[in-house]
Amino acid sequence: MSRIGLKPVEIPEGVEIKLNGTTVTVKGPKGELTRELHQDMKVNIEGNVLTVERPSDHKDHRALHGTTRSLINNMVEGVSKGFEKSLEIIGVGYRAQKQGNKLVINAGYSHPIEIDPIDGIEIDVPKNTQLIIKGIDKELVGAIASNIRAIRPPEPYKGKGIRYTNEHVRRKEGKTAK
Repeated sequence: MSRIGLKPVEIPEGVEIKLNGTTVTVKGPKGELTRELHQDMKVNIEGNVLTVERPSDHKDHRALHGTTRSLINNMVEGVSKGFEKSLEIIGVGYRAQKQGNKLVINAGYSHPIEIDPIDGIEIDVPKNTQLIIKGIDKELVGAIASNIRAIRPPEPYKGKGIRYTNEHVRRKEGKTAK
C-alpha cells in the first residue's frame, strides 16, 4: 500500500463522508454527492482526514490514485463551497435572458436557443451579456458551461461569440488588398 506524494483530503466542519464498499457519499451544507470509485483504490478516514491508498506502483494504479483523490476532494469542496463558472457573450445583438426556468440565448442564429434547467445547476444572468453557472458537482458545472460556449465559440477575427470570462482569444489579421 502506498500513498506517496499525495496530500490527504481535509474534511471541513459540517461535511460527513460515508463509505459503502466502493461507493463514496459526501454530505454537506450545500447538498449531497455520490460516486462509485475503482475497486482497487482503498479509502481511509481517520478523524477529519481522508487518505487514498493504492495497492501497487503499477502505472494504472498510480493514475487511478491521483484521480480518485481529486474526485473525492472535488466532492468535498462542492458540498461545502460549491463551484462556479462565468461566461461572457460578445457580439452585436448577442444576448442571454431567463424566461421562467429556461435560459434563452440569441447568438446570431435565425432562432433563439433554449436551454432547460438541470437538477443541481443554477444559471444566473446578472447582465444580458454575462452568465454564471453554479452547482456542487464540478464535472457537471464544467460540462454545462462547455455546452453553452459551444453554441457560438469565439471566432478569431472579430472576437465575437461566447467565451469564459478569463479566456484569451488569439486574434488573427484579416485579408489585405494587394
